[in-house]
Amino acid sequence: MASTAAVAPIALDRQALVAWYRRNRARSRRLFDLIAADAYYTRPIALRNPIVFYEGHLPAFSAIAFLKRGLRHPGVYARMEKLFERGIDPDSLDSAVPRSGANTQWPSRDEVLDYGRRVDDAVVDALSHATFDVAGQRYPAMRRGEAIFTALEHEAMHQETLLYMWHRLSYTEKTRPSDVYYEIGERPTRSTMLIPAGIATLGAEPGSIPFGWDNEFGQSRVKVDAFDIDVHSVTNADFLEFVSADGYQNRELWSDAGWEWREHDAIKHPMFWTREHGRWYWRGMFENIPLPEAWPVYVSYEEAAAYARWIGRRLPSEPEFHRAAFGTSSGDERQHPWGSDPVTAQRANLDFVSWEPVPAGARPAGVSAWGVHDLVGNGWEWTSTVFEPFRGFEAMVSYPEYSADFFDGQHYVMKGGSPATAAELVRRSFRNWFRPNYPFVYAKFRTATN
Repeated sequence: MASTAAVAPIALDRQALVAWYRRNRARSRRLFDLIAADAYYTRPIALRNPIVFYEGHLPAFSAIAFLKRGLRHPGVYARMEKLFERGIDPDSLDSAVPRSGANTQWPSRDEVLDYGRRVDDAVVDALSHATFDVAGQRYPAMRRGEAIFTALEHEAMHQETLLYMWHRLSYTEKTRPSDVYYEIGERPTRSTMLIPAGIATLGAEPGSIPFGWDNEFGQSRVKVDAFDIDVHSVTNADFLEFVSADGYQNRELWSDAGWEWREHDAIKHPMFWTREHGRWYWRGMFENIPLPEAWPVYVSYEEAAAYARWIGRRLPSEPEFHRAAFGTSSGDERQHPWGSDPVTAQRANLDFVSWEPVPAGARPAGVSAWGVHDLVGNGWEWTSTVFEPFRGFEAMVSYPEYSADFFDGQHYVMKGGSPATAAELVRRSFRNWFRPNYPFVYAKFRTATN
């Protein structure tokens, strides 16, 4: 990725990289082992490939991005690398055909696991002994270790995809671990905070961070007018008021595309809610939970925008999110909302510590300089900003389609992180994005106004 190049050399800790890779692979194996054998070839979300695809895709991607593109290695098994190369991003159920073909003959799980072990051996050997062209003179995909970090962060990102897919499976199709617990808590008082006008720095400069995806680079300083923003994420209790007021039936609250989606898919409430015997429940990973009023509501962009219109407000932009999360009264900008200290479970609900959200405001050690809670962790946050490249965008060599395929005006930027976001992905410049009618991701929101 040319945009991440720097004159200064980079030192790669081989032992730490091997440990990270093995940690990723062990976590992925634990997640797949939760799934019942008879669910392995199902599609818990029709907009995604079957489960088998993802267990093969993770090692295949490491083989493609790191071994083949980074080291010009021949790969491990060409057929598997072709079969498991890419996922899908359809805009509707009508176009949700698996990337590898609707009639694909998928291998057995034993074959997939065997392939994964072979890739693991090859990757660990390469991380331990291969010559790294960190200057990118012969192999541009390895400049500053790009291909290595691409493979490592890719697997961590997909673990979140796996979990929200698992959320859609029936409870008989997965095994409940012994460590499941819930924080319920009290619904926080709704309040807003005035964020004064100032500068928000978007993106990162090449070489300023050890690794970043191509859409993170092209740093710019943006003037942000004063605005007020919710101190807490919109909770299930808040959103229940919208549902009870027939917000899903009020055409005036919805965009044209949002209304068409709501009508076509018969959307009547958040995807993470279910109703039984006249009572609302949270559709948890392992059981239905009486709707926790204090938890943030997880919804699509279209649902979040409709709610914001209902209360006469709007969704914040990406620059406004940055200003609220990282800005300070002195004009300096923080690495994280709480400062420069590392991510911990006391500061944010991140890094697979919890299977579900925690109450809004339950991590006060993670509050921003302005007193705004949970801007990182407990759920990604929708912004009103369409996903577009920053100035000077250059596609990364190890994964050229990563961002470029999605600069189509049909995806919105999300910031922050969820309970299933790995700590290694938590940095100020990181950007996530999804289609506005995608209701499955762990995505919350808050509202703003000028």
